[in-house]
Order: sequence, then structure tokens, then C-alpha cells
Amino acid sequence: MKEKVIEVLKSSSNPLKSADIAKKLGVATSDVTKIIKELKKENLIYSPKRCFYACVQD
Repeated sequence: MKEKVIEVLKSSSNPLKSADIAKKLGVATSDVTKIIKELKKENLIYSPKRCFYACVQD
């Protein structure tokens, strides 16, 4: 599931809200929120502004 969230973020040209990610994946927003917290701890994504998320560029 983490990989799917990362793929959605990579495919978007703009930062996304967790609800937008959940909608694209067809899952609950609460599930995406949990995954986002884990990905932020792992430094794989970041929040350029409050409640929006984007992938860390390599």
C-alpha cells in the first residue's frame, strides 16, 4: 500500500491531500493518513504546505 501511495504522489504534478490520494486509490482516507505518517517518518514524502503531501525528490 505504501508503494501505491508513493506512485500516486509521483504521478501528480502538484502536492495532494490525503483525501485525494484515498479517492484515487479507492480506499479510506484514514488508511491513507496512517500510511502518510509512516512515509513521513521514513523521509520518503514531505508536506510542502499544511495537509498537502509530495514525494521527496531523489
